[in-house]
Amino acid sequence: MIAFIEGVIADITENTVVLDCHGVGYELFVPQSVYRSLPPVGEKKKLYTFLQMKEDGVALFGFANKDDLTVFKLLITVSGIGPKGAIGILSTMTADELRFAILAGDAKTISKAPGIGAKTAGKVILDLKDKFHLEDRFEQGVSHTTEQINSDLGTQREAIEALVALGYNATDALRAVKQIVITEDMTVEEILKQSLKGIRR
Repeated sequence: MIAFIEGVIADITENTVVLDCHGVGYELFVPQSVYRSLPPVGEKKKLYTFLQMKEDGVALFGFANKDDLTVFKLLITVSGIGPKGAIGILSTMTADELRFAILAGDAKTISKAPGIGAKTAGKVILDLKDKFHLEDRFEQGVSHTTEQINSDLGTQREAIEALVALGYNATDALRAVKQIVITEDMTVEEILKQSLKGIRR
């Protein structure tokens, strides 16, 4: 298994990048997030990789970080989604945005990816909803005690539910509340006020 490839960028297209590693050019299919962040040809780049082996050939897929690779591997376990379909989803949204859409049951957002219809988006949510946990995303960056974390999570859930009740997209509500730094004395109303400053419909 090839865990990653680090080399000099020899060529770039909208869907692929060729890395020259000690005189061998590796062509990797990449999501748009990688394409947009690539340095110019001639510069070094490291990409985490997934190797697909099929009867009719071999393909490499490249990702900027291990988290994107992990989410990609989960996506291709869903019936009807192959590596290129998973790349398409990760070109439309970030790994965290996909997590939030899955946790919120937001098939509409997922189906915006090319070639992903409402039925397939529903499969993504059904198959992966148990792979992601809201608590895991909120706990990252939180420095409170375990008891305080649990308290914060309850307040955050209330805030998310309130935003959804106000008509906001569930995915945007999750993302907006996650961005708020929760203090011990913050109320749901205060979290809502801060969330509304950055949330988009």
